Amino acid sequence: MNKNTLTAFVLMALVVFGFMAYENYAQRNRMAEQMVLDSIARVEAQKEAQVKQKELEKKVAEMADTLNPLFEARQGKVATTVIENELLRITLTNKGGQMQKVELKDSTYKSREGGNVVLFDSNDQNMRLMLDGKTANIVTDELFFTPTDVKKDGLTMHLPVGGGSLDIIYSLKPNSYILDMDVKATGLEGFFPSKTNSMQIEWMENMKQQEKGYDFENRYSTVTYRDVDGDTHELSVSGGDEEEDEFEEKLKWITYKTQFFSQVLIADQPMTASLMSSEYLEKGSGYLKTYKTSLGADFDTKGVKPSSFHFYLGPNKFSTLKENEQLLASGNDLDLQSLVYMGWPVIKWINRFFFLYAFDFLTSLGLNMGIVLVLLTLIVKFLVFPLMKKSYISSANMRVLRPKMDEINAKYPRKEDAMLKQQEVMKLYSEYGVSPVGGCLPMLIQMPIWIALFNFIPNYIEMRGESFLWADDLSTYDDIINWGFNIWGIGDHLSLFCILWCVSTVFNSVITQRQQSYAMTDEQQQQMKMMKWMTYLMPVIFFFSFNSYSAGLNWYYFISGLVSIVMMWFLRKTTDDAELLSKLEKRHAERKANMGDKKKTSSIMERLQAMQEKQLEILKQQQERNTKH
Repeated sequence: MNKNTLTAFVLMALVVFGFMAYENYAQRNRMAEQMVLDSIARVEAQKEAQVKQKELEKKVAEMADTLNPLFEARQGKVATTVIENELLRITLTNKGGQMQKVELKDSTYKSREGGNVVLFDSNDQNMRLMLDGKTANIVTDELFFTPTDVKKDGLTMHLPVGGGSLDIIYSLKPNSYILDMDVKATGLEGFFPSKTNSMQIEWMENMKQQEKGYDFENRYSTVTYRDVDGDTHELSVSGGDEEEDEFEEKLKWITYKTQFFSQVLIADQPMTASLMSSEYLEKGSGYLKTYKTSLGADFDTKGVKPSSFHFYLGPNKFSTLKENEQLLASGNDLDLQSLVYMGWPVIKWINRFFFLYAFDFLTSLGLNMGIVLVLLTLIVKFLVFPLMKKSYISSANMRVLRPKMDEINAKYPRKEDAMLKQQEVMKLYSEYGVSPVGGCLPMLIQMPIWIALFNFIPNYIEMRGESFLWADDLSTYDDIINWGFNIWGIGDHLSLFCILWCVSTVFNSVITQRQQSYAMTDEQQQQMKMMKWMTYLMPVIFFFSFNSYSAGLNWYYFISGLVSIVMMWFLRKTTDDAELLSKLEKRHAERKANMGDKKKTSSIMERLQAMQEKQLEILKQQQERNTKH
């Protein structure tokens, strides 16, 4: 084979192998492209199948929905109807057949913007009724009702269901804050299972901020309910960001409450509560909290007897609550007046049977509320003056006996003789018939009055919107300075009434400390230095606590402190120390003459003296034992 032939074979081989390699490469590319095309085709086929499946499911659902007795009730447009009486204007919506807006027409109560008070509006509130049927469930807030029998003060929300209907009948009682609501089934025996005898109520509302002070109003805003045993409870008044209770309890009524207004749901037959929750909403949002409740109520599927409810939609005014409660057939033992919080039992009775009537009487005279508080202060101070005088005389007795106490201090100068010195002082008090605690007990008796007004004034709705001096509303704080941002412990403002009260408290503390110092030995005064500074520090603590409180409450406390200072000055000016000492010396002589009479030795001071003598004897025995060892 020559060279040319070999070269030809090599070239032919390269061409053949190159062609084979190229064909192999091209075939792989064609296969890859086909795989991609096949994959795309499969995806498209799957998509097409899914679309067809969805269309089929939609057609099946539409066919099934058209067979649903509530199909037509799900279709519609939102429309509203207004009913009203002399005190309320209520807007009802056909979507859910429920209340959409509640407005108080009474010009006594104004909103922060100056118009009528609106308890809720638009999407603030939702109350759904839920009933389980055989083939479909009724959830009212998903359905459109038809208003029928429309009158000025009532209407019927009509919901056709198959061959029957569900009706929610609303009716306002004349000249009241009561809205009646009856829920009745007609011709629905076949719609419900035979065992159905109840319905579920889910009630949610974002509570509007009605007052200027967000924090202060929140303290008195809560979910309140009354059980069938006649006890009233609160879910939460303050605490964390959210409170929730799960339980099963029979209730007569449940209330969504703010400081001065309430929405009470009352049932003729007890309701079963399974869930209540309260969640704080952000300050500045215009709302306080979100309340949610799940309730169970009796329901007659045959429609023989409607499920009857009543709403109280109005102010937390004691007399108004009482009057409206009497309009209800189920008004026995409802005690709606408990929505006006008046404190714990003893404090509650002081407020309910004294301060309530005193405030109402003074208010009925047409006086400004600031003047009413001044007059009330004078009445209270007049009533407690005998106790105050007794307290002062007790301290004055200590003052006139001070020289004799100084003699005892001089007799026992050493710290080791403190027990002996104290025994001598107790003996001195016993001989002269003087008690160092005599000045404290009468003042402690006045504490329930102080606490009673602390609970009463912030909840007395007549304070709301009442201006006095520089305060435009005595029910909330008087911000003479407002810097617009929050400072920890103070807030965003400065209350002048609070400052005045704290200053008067300082003066009263100084006077009280001076009076109490006469009843103490030098050692006791040294030991009480910390307590003394604490009494001076209390007004500062009060300032941080009460700067956001009711201006009316701070005004009352300021006037009360001022009157106390004047009364102490009067007592000091009209008390003759020489005459007091003469009486004490006469008493001392009489006690010495009757020392044999056992009945004369039963005073508190003599008992204290006996206890100190026993303590001294025990101390001496311990000292003797220590000396022997």
